Amino acid sequence: MVIAVVGIGLDGQQGLSQTVQELIEQATVLAGSKRHLGYFADHPAKKLNLANFQTGIKAIAQLKLDNHSVVILTSGDPLFFGLGRLLLEKFKPEEIEFYPHLSSIQLAFNRLKMPWQDANLISVHGRSTEQLIKLFKQGKDKIAVLTDNNNNPGAIARLFLALELPVNYSFYVCEDLGDTAEKISHFLPEEITKLSNLDEYNFSALNVLILVREAQKDDLNLDNLPLIGLPDNSFLSFSDRPSLITKKEVRLAILGELALKPQQIVWDLGAGTGSVSIEIARLCPTSQIFAIEKTSMGSTLITKNSQRFRVDNIKSINGKAPEILSNLPNCDRIFIGGSGGNIVDILHTCSQKLTDRGLIVMAFATIEYQLQAINWLSNHHWQYRLLQLQISRSTPVNHLTRLTPLNPVTIITAGKQL
Repeated sequence: MVIAVVGIGLDGQQGLSQTVQELIEQATVLAGSKRHLGYFADHPAKKLNLANFQTGIKAIAQLKLDNHSVVILTSGDPLFFGLGRLLLEKFKPEEIEFYPHLSSIQLAFNRLKMPWQDANLISVHGRSTEQLIKLFKQGKDKIAVLTDNNNNPGAIARLFLALELPVNYSFYVCEDLGDTAEKISHFLPEEITKLSNLDEYNFSALNVLILVREAQKDDLNLDNLPLIGLPDNSFLSFSDRPSLITKKEVRLAILGELALKPQQIVWDLGAGTGSVSIEIARLCPTSQIFAIEKTSMGSTLITKNSQRFRVDNIKSINGKAPEILSNLPNCDRIFIGGSGGNIVDILHTCSQKLTDRGLIVMAFATIEYQLQAINWLSNHHWQYRLLQLQISRSTPVNHLTRLTPLNPVTIITAGKQL
């Protein structure tokens, strides 16, 4: 006989269609969790608790051979991060029929009255949070998360805060959906710290987390910012790649290598969002910084971030190096954060515009461009030194902490005379 796999909600029998109820009435074996079997306590069928899945599956296979009518009870949609995938690994598709109920994520978005065809759906129930971290770094607009006791809403809030991303999310904790104890809690971006202080005991075990991206606030409390080493999440960043920013620890090393002085002219090539330029502008208000960025979105972000941090000594220029550099004034310091594959041509132009005691500092994430730069410096008899950064940040994992590495970066500091 065919095994029937029935999805069921917290409303129990009353949420099932007439067809499914009749199917269950005719069953000689009901299999499921203790909670699911509890909805049918008076049913005369043999009850099989699936607490041990492997043992339960073997029993179901034998009962099927004995021609029993088996109904397996499971939550929501069995084929959405559910029991269905595991059952299809043990039985042929023609041996199983699925009767889905609404999934908890469907219910959550409908309770929030929010369209969800564009949502990213993920489960961290007994799984790693690596995929969730990826979605955070990509700045996805809507993320639905199936949680568990370890990866509970409080733990996910702690993880998000530890990433220090320049992106904001509202957290909706949806508990016991479909039950009389149903509860939905909304945490605004500024309330995530409060959520991060909660633990598994503060939530029902039956919860789903909906994350909705919110616009970053234009205002920034400058009084709370450090003199140097600005937090990554204080900058406005690319909407589709919010993590694409020179990380704070790397910025600090770059600032040190630049050996800045007042009243200098500084070029920032491949300026991205302007994070390095803004650090320089705040440290040296009498210097003039030219931030060159080839993407129009990046140039716009540099202007917006300059306004956000209230610095007026940065000139944002949309253009491609080295062509755009010929019209710039000679400079004392150059930082190259991105070359677009033109590092040799850029260095040639920079060498003509750099003052005699000037410095060029370059940051490389790839070996090939780094080698091109070293070859050029050697061939032109420039002095240089290398600094390799291999930085890890602490990341919460359940109640423990691990070190998550950032991408390695090599910094080359060069000058005609160091």
